[in-house]
Amino acid sequence: MLRFDKPLQSLDAYVNCFSQEPIPVLKRTVQQLAVLQENEDRIGGKQLASVVLSDPLMTLKLLSHLEQHRRASQNHDITTIDRAVMMIGITPFFRIFADMPTLESRLADVPTALVGALRVIARARRASHYARDWAILRHDLDVEEITIAALLHDTADVLFWSFAPQLTQRVYDMLRRDRGMRSALAQREVFGFSANEIQLALAKAWRMPDLLITLMNGADTNNPRVRTVQLANALARHNAKGWQNPAIPDDLEAISALLKVNRSQLVKHLAIPQEDAERLLPPDAET
Repeated sequence: MLRFDKPLQSLDAYVNCFSQEPIPVLKRTVQQLAVLQENEDRIGGKQLASVVLSDPLMTLKLLSHLEQHRRASQNHDITTIDRAVMMIGITPFFRIFADMPTLESRLADVPTALVGALRVIARARRASHYARDWAILRHDLDVEEITIAALLHDTADVLFWSFAPQLTQRVYDMLRRDRGMRSALAQREVFGFSANEIQLALAKAWRMPDLLITLMNGADTNNPRVRTVQLANALARHNAKGWQNPAIPDDLEAISALLKVNRSQLVKHLAIPQEDAERLLPPDAET
């Protein structure tokens, strides 16, 4: 099992390291897929897609496999899980993704790292929920593309915990000591690169669809689809421990502008607890 406790020298080195072993998935994903396989003749692609989309690692694994085994006749990118499952077929899906390693097994000897990785995954799920909800409100042409991009946005953080738990713990210790420090700065100090830089290098090396790379990148801040993914992940990161984070008011202002709703409407839509809602509403807002 590959692990490293010193920063690597280049983005290519990180790509090579993370590419040497199969991507682990959640134990729950393996169990759910096993149950579905027992009823293979009676299930549909949407049931498989639902399991995949509950696990950012499985989502990454499926999309990267599809692109790396792209057929010559495939003249467009597959950017949603429904289409990916349809392209592969249900029986081949179970054959291809049999005997997958699990994150829980990989980190069984480092329980703090497993907890850290599971927290990132929970955050990614919450971000994908926000992104999907806001994409629907914005009448986006393909809601699932936005959902997937938000789900995969912080996958590199999970890989950090999986391959370099000691270094990753150092990043979180730095952030805990300095609440004003940005995550990207701490990651660069420890790993030499930010998680986003490493993740984009991985996405390109693993031939992820260009559209998803664009949505995950966050560089085109004028693109409302990119902003949706960016803000969904920012809010999920900032409210991971509640609604007290001082960055949340700025998040709400930006989200309000994106969705073209006022702060009161947004706070109500997000179902923020009353005691926090009163603090986050502008003074003249009606409760």
